[in-house]
Amino acid sequence: MRARILQTARDLFYREGLRAIGVDRIVAESGVAKTSLYRWFPSKDDLIAAFLVEEERERWESWDRNAARFSAASPLEELRGIFIGLERQIASSTFRGCPFLNAVTELPDPAHPARAVCERATMELRTRLLELVTSIGVRNPQQVSDQLTLLVEGAFASGQLIGKQGPVTQLRVMAELLVRSQMNVVPLARQDSLETA
Repeated sequence: MRARILQTARDLFYREGLRAIGVDRIVAESGVAKTSLYRWFPSKDDLIAAFLVEEERERWESWDRNAARFSAASPLEELRGIFIGLERQIASSTFRGCPFLNAVTELPDPAHPARAVCERATMELRTRLLELVTSIGVRNPQQVSDQLTLLVEGAFASGQLIGKQGPVTQLRVMAELLVRSQMNVVPLARQDSLETA
């Protein structure tokens, strides 16, 4: 029952926004009693936080799958694989932005329990990128990882507005150019299409 409530809330929150969806709508679409919802989630804020925890778990599972496909080749290929995965995610017909960026836009109160989840997800992105660029051997790894973080978050924002034919098509190319510029290696001239990656 908890899983059904949470999945219904996730679908609705992501598609329509946190403030647009009330508990009554979640109850109606999940087919559970309101008392059952409140047994598992004492407040809507708790349900929002749980939604974001699930989004966070799925984000890193997807990241790890993409990284594993390329990690045996080299850290640079691992970076490329991760950014291919991000491009595909943003180009998906179901993409409606980064759930964490969307949430902090709707939840200005820094004390809201969901804000901590959003902050943790962003810090984890920075940490993972820092570990990766350090293993690649770039100069100024902290600076490069912060630049990549801004690149990813910018792609999330523009992908929601412009879609798969917009700047997201340049995400992996820009990431690789940025990293290679700190390695004194000539950047690759070729860009594969999303369909053939």
